[in-house]
Amino acid sequence: MGWVLEDEKTDYTEAVLDSLAENRAIVPSLWELEVSNVLIVAERRGRITQAQTTHALSLLSSLPILVDPLVPKRMFATVPALAREHQLSAYDAAYLELALREGVAIATLDQKLERIALKCGVEIYKKS
Repeated sequence: MGWVLEDEKTDYTEAVLDSLAENRAIVPSLWELEVSNVLIVAERRGRITQAQTTHALSLLSSLPILVDPLVPKRMFATVPALAREHQLSAYDAAYLELALREGVAIATLDQKLERIALKCGVEIYKKS
């Protein structure tokens, strides 16, 4: 959420955003709910306004981010197995499953997910 919440911006989040000028991202379908929830909670806590939420959603919608249509079908199959095996939340396991299936790197600030992804042979996006 460093792309839309000023106090969460880092050099890493900015590098990932900048990379979307030349690349496309793919996310599990739960990403849209996660983003909406983070923004609504930020609104409720007075961190942002409704107008800023609307602007953030517009910005995010304009980015080359593909929402994976297959993840819901895998939620009851591979995702729980990955979550169990690696002691991940189902949410993090969904990102890991997608990266494994698509053969793409994960962009994350979560150290546990990064460690497990590397262990599973998934690259981590590193800013250049």
